[in-house]
Amino acid sequence: MTRFLAATLLPLLQIQPVAPPPERLSFGETVLASLTGAFTMLFAAVPRILGFIIIVAIGWFIANLIGKAVEKLLHAVRFNEMAQRTGIGPFVQKMRPDADTSAVVAGIVKWLIRVVVLLVAFDVLGLPAVSDVLRQFLLWLPNLIVALFILVIAGLAARALADVVRGATAEAGFSNPDTLANVAKTMVWGFAIVVAVNQIGIATALINTLFMGLVGALALAAGLAFGLGGRELASTLLDDWYGKAQEAKPKMRRAASNASDDIQ
Repeated sequence: MTRFLAATLLPLLQIQPVAPPPERLSFGETVLASLTGAFTMLFAAVPRILGFIIIVAIGWFIANLIGKAVEKLLHAVRFNEMAQRTGIGPFVQKMRPDADTSAVVAGIVKWLIRVVVLLVAFDVLGLPAVSDVLRQFLLWLPNLIVALFILVIAGLAARALADVVRGATAEAGFSNPDTLANVAKTMVWGFAIVVAVNQIGIATALINTLFMGLVGALALAAGLAFGLGGRELASTLLDDWYGKAQEAKPKMRRAASNASDDIQ
């Protein structure tokens, strides 16, 4: 028993050697170690920085070449004339008086290529946060293109509908065909703007709420105006409109028959 206790307790009673305290560096040695670490990090980042500069320079040069090629190609196929006929040309001239439609399209293509180049360059530089932002921007661009296409189609449709309404109302003998044409154009543009904003995804709920509120406010205002403040005036206007509609009914029939003959 005594031997067992001695064998068990003796290792526990042995004094462990104390480790010597770490050697304290002087001020000069501390500064030297910090500068060494900083220069090491800098020299390790030099290849990435050089790669970033080279990729951006080459990408910018290629983007400029492609932009000029696209502009020459669009001029060759007379894209400006097509844009003028479809109504895109006047809009572009109001937006950029110093450039034509071909130059604007070429500039868009050039900057798309530059964004892709920057995405690759920042990946090489080792900045994933910037690369993620550019990647999200590239994923969002198709929605913007669809929204712009919707607005272009809406502009063409609004102009065509305004011409149809103006011609039909003038043929029918209405006194304000331009006003009715502008109302039809505004309605088409309003609907197209709501659809485009929903496609982009910017404040979708707010735009929908404002649009529904505006329609409801107009309906309520019209109802109150006709129901409270203008009963006699509304009755007079309705009688007047009904009389004009009855007088214009033969003209409307002739206009419809002429339009069908022209289509055939």
